[in-house]
Amino acid sequence: MATGFFWDERCFWHSGGNYAQMLHVGGLVQPTASATLPENPETKRRLKNLMDVTGLLAALDVRSAPMVTDEDMLRVHPESYLTRFRDMAAAGGGELGLRTPFGPDGYDIARVSAGLAKAALFAVLEGEMDNAYALSRPPGHHCLPDMPNGFCLLANIPIAIEAAFESGLADRVAVLDWDVHHGNGTEAIYYDRQDVLTISVHQERNYPLDTGDFADRGSGRGSGYNLNIPLPPGAGHKTYIETVERLVIPALADYGPDVIIVASGYDAAAMDPLGRMLASVETFRVMTTMIKEAATQLCDGKLVMVHEGGYSEAYVPFCGHAVIAELAGSRISAPDPLAEILAQRQPSERFDHYCSVLIAEMEAAL
Repeated sequence: MATGFFWDERCFWHSGGNYAQMLHVGGLVQPTASATLPENPETKRRLKNLMDVTGLLAALDVRSAPMVTDEDMLRVHPESYLTRFRDMAAAGGGELGLRTPFGPDGYDIARVSAGLAKAALFAVLEGEMDNAYALSRPPGHHCLPDMPNGFCLLANIPIAIEAAFESGLADRVAVLDWDVHHGNGTEAIYYDRQDVLTISVHQERNYPLDTGDFADRGSGRGSGYNLNIPLPPGAGHKTYIETVERLVIPALADYGPDVIIVASGYDAAAMDPLGRMLASVETFRVMTTMIKEAATQLCDGKLVMVHEGGYSEAYVPFCGHAVIAELAGSRISAPDPLAEILAQRQPSERFDHYCSVLIAEMEAAL
């Protein structure tokens, strides 16, 4: 068996305009050259291109996937939402929620994106692949059942999970989200359920502003099955690794999932325009190693990664390449061009100690 890589050229064709970075164009806000949101195809396309050039892509089981079906989507999203989305796309596109513009093909492209996540999960659960990576776009972790936001139009990972539950392929799933923004959509969908453990490691009060608190642990039957780990701006490599070691892996071990899914955003990287953290290529590589080892111990190595955010066109490809090479156990590398600089820019020992105290406080409260 091998590591799967699921991608589709159509996902690079998803578009949204009339923005200058995060601002609506108009009034005193001038259009930029791209006239679009930071979420654009280049970070993903350049990741795939980098793997082509280094030869890593040839070491993977590369596939596309069919769109998710109406039945798949209706397990997560109400018919009223899907109808609005479909009709708006048929009319030429628009914007259903906060910063979620799309063009006339947006509905079908979002279905392809979710389909990549579903296919990757099924391939791993059915034993066809050791692990897999889905280069999904548009992303999904902010999408609520009836409202998209934060570039996310369909809840890619929950759609895949619910399809796996329906097919009897899994009973307990753990989702680890290390995107710099809180995985509020995934949390909301599973907040009162115990068959999915949701863990979000994110920059505190980045996006959304009103979600992601450590105290939010789930409700009803889901009490204790949601774990938010908000980190202060400026947290770097040591803090991320300590967080995974002391909080994430123990939570996964206590839960005992059938499969681990990582919502793999790269916007915690130091060069990202929408984050204020100091993670590096090495941070993502080491975290992948740690989660891969945990999956080996807990669920026969069943691990799926689904691409989420990350908006530095130049730097995201190196982060993603390191993660996918680690998944595949490959020695093919794309050396971090900023490794030396970012090593010098890491937080001081005093700030690392401060973060360590925060982690200890969360650890004691669990």
